[in-house]
Amino acid sequence: MMESVHTSEQLRADLQKLIASRAFFRKDQSVIISPVGKPMRWIFDFRPLLLTNAIDTVCELFWRQLEDAGPFQVGGLETAAITLVTGMVLKGKEKNVTVKGFYVRKSRRKDGLQRSIEGDVSEEKIILVDDALNSGKSIMRQIKVLDEIGKKVSMICSIIRFRDESFYEEFHKRGIKIFSLFTLDDFPQSGGMEAFAKTVVTQHVSVPKTYFDIEWKFASDNPSYFRILPKSALAIDDKRVYFGADNGYLWALNQSDGSLAWSFKTLYGADGKRIFSSPAISNGIVYFGAYDGNFYALDAETGKKKWIYMEADWIGSSPCVAEDLGVVFVGLEFGLWKKQGGLVALDLKTGDKKWRQDVETMVHSSPAYSKKLGIVVVGSTEGKVYAFEAKSGKPLWTFTSEKAVRAGLAFDDKRGLVVFGSEDKCIYIVSARSGEVMHRIETLEPVYSTPLIHDGVLYFGILDKRMLCVDLDSGKINWEFWAMSRIFSTSVIVDGKLYFGSNDGRLYELDPTTGKEMGYFQATERIVNKIAYNPSTKRFFVPTYANEIYCLTKKHD
Repeated sequence: MMESVHTSEQLRADLQKLIASRAFFRKDQSVIISPVGKPMRWIFDFRPLLLTNAIDTVCELFWRQLEDAGPFQVGGLETAAITLVTGMVLKGKEKNVTVKGFYVRKSRRKDGLQRSIEGDVSEEKIILVDDALNSGKSIMRQIKVLDEIGKKVSMICSIIRFRDESFYEEFHKRGIKIFSLFTLDDFPQSGGMEAFAKTVVTQHVSVPKTYFDIEWKFASDNPSYFRILPKSALAIDDKRVYFGADNGYLWALNQSDGSLAWSFKTLYGADGKRIFSSPAISNGIVYFGAYDGNFYALDAETGKKKWIYMEADWIGSSPCVAEDLGVVFVGLEFGLWKKQGGLVALDLKTGDKKWRQDVETMVHSSPAYSKKLGIVVVGSTEGKVYAFEAKSGKPLWTFTSEKAVRAGLAFDDKRGLVVFGSEDKCIYIVSARSGEVMHRIETLEPVYSTPLIHDGVLYFGILDKRMLCVDLDSGKINWEFWAMSRIFSTSVIVDGKLYFGSNDGRLYELDPTTGKEMGYFQATERIVNKIAYNPSTKRFFVPTYANEIYCLTKKHD
């Protein structure tokens, strides 16, 4: 154990030498890749060091900073902070002081006890510990998770800080103190803080700021955390917001205060799934499918049934309304006898079947319709995309990718294109008339979101954590933005800004021209679906995969 006769200056000098020799790596020593997938000149990796006796030196120095702070508990984010939290708990025992520890998961565990926080959080002052303090985004999520259970963070302790303290404006606003044993300036081989702030790697990292106020929050009972994928997204009209939940209810909430307008419960589910279909609204009727195999049309004002279509075994697909044709399209799944799928066109008013085309495998994908081209397209789990004449259901063409196409598709009517992603790690831009590939963009991970086309530009979120902006004419990437986690959600444009959520529970606001981060909202659960926006009230409605809805208003810049 550490000899307490050593001065803090001696301990700090010894630790500085250890870090320089054992935790600092240059590109000539090892291949180093940044969080945005690009080579880096250097990196600090504290994990091997914190698994040696150096952990005692770090915790001793932390303790000397905190010993007059009164009773406190220590927490941090998995995985780097786990050793630090454990070390501080043991250091407390050495000092004959009881210190409680906990750690925050990067995302809620989807099985077992499904916790977001491991360990008990008490009423004592909270000190968050970490090896490095850079952008502060991971710290902000911890703060939000603790806020949700009524706990406030008092201080952040890190081994090294990458930026000037003025960068962390949001922490200062909350009255959170910052303490670091070192900064980059203590390691000249890194170039120091000023040089770091100018690097390409960090040029799009914004000061952690939130520009949103929470007007209200709704949480449905009994959410399922097991499946991490897009669920039922939101639909809104002038008065209400509608969405399906894991407990089988279709909720209609009043936008003004989040109170319940009405609810409708589906009959049953399949394999733990109830409603993944996102509702669509047309002429005062709400349309959605469910895993009881039914497709429902409900009165938007009262929630009463208008009609039900019952030919499927399951429906996970979201409906697509073609008001000019008077029909709604939805994908079908048949699995009780043989795993097949299909696409059906139903009369908006009566639910009468106009046409149905069956395909070889199940259709979870949500169809897309082009009024100009008169075409409806949909994907399937075998990787095929089918195009039909929207009015008659006549097959037009079939495109085959190597793996499933589970999400939605988008038309670019001006260029006559259809865009979609596949689990084969590709984005496809094909001719809407023939299915011929015009551009193919390889990604690092599968694609499980619906593309957004706005003013001739494609925006696409990928499971490799990137939001891509693509020129539709050339197929070239204009810019890429790296989020902190996977992107399932579909993006939207609101008042000239691009919004999308990710698995880190963050709603990102970007400049759609440059990809620069402008602002954010931090939730505690994953955001896997598209948000909704009411331009009349200027309210944002943000869903999480835990069946929560946040109603937000934006602060003045």
